Amino acid sequence: MFIDNLEKIRYRMNAAAARTNRDGRAISLVVVTKYASLEAVKEALSSGRVLEVGENRVQDAEKKKRELGDLAGKVRWRLIGHLQTNKAKKAVQTFDAVDSVDSAKLAAALNGAMTGSDRKLPVMIQVKLSERETQSGITPAELPGLIEEVRRCGNLELQGLMGIAPNVEPLEAVRPSFRLLRELRDKHLPHGKLSMGMSRDFEVAIEEGADLVRIGTQIFAT
Repeated sequence: MFIDNLEKIRYRMNAAAARTNRDGRAISLVVVTKYASLEAVKEALSSGRVLEVGENRVQDAEKKKRELGDLAGKVRWRLIGHLQTNKAKKAVQTFDAVDSVDSAKLAAALNGAMTGSDRKLPVMIQVKLSERETQSGITPAELPGLIEEVRRCGNLELQGLMGIAPNVEPLEAVRPSFRLLRELRDKHLPHGKLSMGMSRDFEVAIEEGADLVRIGTQIFAT
């Protein structure tokens, strides 16, 4: 079932890319394992077709990696959920990248946690694309300042911007949110990547320039 679902998602990703004359092979699929069973995750990682995994919480990723054993090392682990500064040290020990930096304080905590490491931590800045108070991220107006703060952190490598579109109807109504994130990237971080689009709206996100899409529900559906 996993392979079938993955093939369907890949087909839809390539089709969405083709509609805007993009190469679908250049778009990364981050497989979100948040709600997947351990057996389903084992199947996914054993297939050899998954390169990157996304998890929302440090403790959940820690547990999964312990249970997966050697399989966990076959993929890159990306933190895609909100991170508290007091968990920065555990986060850099657990994840290969943090895509949800939303404050200078968190950037500094991650930078400090990487002191003495022989690598830089890839990070993305999360921009708030919804008026919902519960959504993490900085406002578009705050973005230039945070970019400068992250760039001052010598142990971090700023790779791009991440955003979550509001859950609105019709689906086409999410397009302005993705377009906004792309425009912010073009203006403030021209060579940065865009992580946007999930199970519901990834095709629209790709049409608007997504370089990474985060999909879980449709891949692990039974």
